[in-house]
This record gives sequence, C-alpha cells and structure tokens, in this order.
Amino acid sequence: MVMFLRLQTDGGARGNPGPAGIGVVIKNAQGEIVEQQAKFLGITTNNQAEYRAVILGLERCLALGGTEVEVVADSELLIKQAMGEYRVKHPDLQIRFREMKRLEAQFQGVRYRHVRRAFNTEADALANEAMDRRG
Repeated sequence: MVMFLRLQTDGGARGNPGPAGIGVVIKNAQGEIVEQQAKFLGITTNNQAEYRAVILGLERCLALGGTEVEVVADSELLIKQAMGEYRVKHPDLQIRFREMKRLEAQFQGVRYRHVRRAFNTEADALANEAMDRRG
C-alpha cells in the first residue's frame, strides 16, 4: 500500500557557523499536518542544518510508515545536490548527503522540490523557534 507524505524542511544558522535550528513539517496526502519538529542543533552552518532537517524528516516519515515522499525545501543548494544537478564538494556535507541517500533508498520513491522561502513558512517558523529556544 502506498502512503504519500509531504516533507517540508528548513534549517538555519544565525551566523555561519552559528546557533542553528531545524524545522520539519510532515503532511499527509490531504495536506493535513501529521507531525512537526523543531530542534536546536548547537553551533553549525546553515547548509549542515538544511541537510539535518531533511535527514530528521526522512527518519520520521519512515517511522510513520511513509512509502513515497516529496521533500519540499527552500534551499536551492540542497535540492539541486539531492537531484544530482550540483556536486557535493564539502567533505562534511558529503557525509550528510550519503546519510540522506541511505534513508532515501528505504522508500519506494522520493522526489525533491525547491520553493521560495515565502512558500516554506511553517518549516521556517519551526527552525526559528528552535534557534530562539536554543533547546
């Protein structure tokens, strides 16, 4: 049985590197929120945070029984790297990329879609909440 989930993610750092947080919103096929996560990461870069948001989101989608996932993010770099349009050059990001791809392989299908920040406000708000709370 196919279970479609839409995974909206955002990661940010205040300073680069700096205090960082991630936001994850998982919705079902009807657009209803199934789960939300806001997590403070400590000091890291915005690109690390973007990847960690997708990794956490994919882990949660697996736990929820998702079989097909659409990852929606406002990080053009992450989306283009995930789709193979850009190479992942930074060694630390290569580790996160491989982790993301290992998770991706556990689904029947994963697709990636880039949106402007204005269309990713729920995940963005959660990432900012995590940075504000710092915990």
